[in-house]
Amino acid sequence: PFIIFDILRRYLEYRGNKVTFVQNFTDVDDKIIKRAKEEGVSEKEIADKYIEEYFKDTEALGIKRADYHPRVTEHIPEIIQLIRRIEENGLTYTVEGNVYFDTSKFSDYGKLSKQNLEELEAGARVDLEEGKRNPMDFVLWKRQKEGEPAWESPWGLGRPGWHIECSAMSMKYLGETIDIHSGGQDLIFPHHENEVAQSEGATGKPFSRYWMHNGFININNEKMSKSLGNFFTVRDISKLYDLEVVRLFMISAHYRSPINFSNELLDSMENSLERLYIAKTNLLHLIGKAEDKAESEDEEALKQRLLKYREKFIEAMDDDLNTADGVAAIFDL
Repeated sequence: PFIIFDILRRYLEYRGNKVTFVQNFTDVDDKIIKRAKEEGVSEKEIADKYIEEYFKDTEALGIKRADYHPRVTEHIPEIIQLIRRIEENGLTYTVEGNVYFDTSKFSDYGKLSKQNLEELEAGARVDLEEGKRNPMDFVLWKRQKEGEPAWESPWGLGRPGWHIECSAMSMKYLGETIDIHSGGQDLIFPHHENEVAQSEGATGKPFSRYWMHNGFININNEKMSKSLGNFFTVRDISKLYDLEVVRLFMISAHYRSPINFSNELLDSMENSLERLYIAKTNLLHLIGKAEDKAESEDEEALKQRLLKYREKFIEAMDDDLNTADGVAAIFDL
């Protein structure tokens, strides 16, 4: 997602749009708290360490930093305020300091993922936590457990649930309705579905005009995942290939399609990238040697023919960010 949506941002800017790009960091959650305890350090030290390492990897991949990188711990007042709005609209219930969103009271629940609420409840994979009225309800505010970081709130000491933080930070930096929300396909349900419910439940306005979800990376036609043990990091791959090769590989298929990783494909991308650089070097060499004179009719005709490739590139990219056809247009040129 980081490469794909960096490409989207750059393309929107290339086409003359003013882009405000926000990417938030969850700097307090169960995993961070657990790791902090194991290492005997604070949650902030864990978050700072991995955010810094993340930036090293994204910079190596040529990914521009967002305009804003908000953190959960720096936006607790905004999160509490948003939960209060949802509460005032009658969409929550509180059980012993835990505040839940009541999905049965939000009639559009399931519209993003096209899920049927009754079917979801029947085959609920979501654990029925203590105090939850039905499996689809989700927590907005968690009461403090012993040894966990917590903040004062109208419901007692606690911390935000995962979903609410994204809506609160999105609204602060982009307003109540945003143009584009992006992420991996695995976030559509329940995370993005819950973002829609709580945001629209608070404001009564559409949360996002467009949703863009990227497909998975497959290894030998199986989804790359930690549980299967078939994964590697950006740093692992950087020992074998220039990371610009990885960027080109990631956009060689449509962003919504799965992409199958293999060394053969990366070798092919390496050769493709070399072709582009040779073409660029040759053109710069010719420009350097060119005489400053009026263009002949043949040169003008060639120029017009070449401009068609730019149009072809733009047409592809305007069609739901079709990078595969966009790259093909560049190679045709």
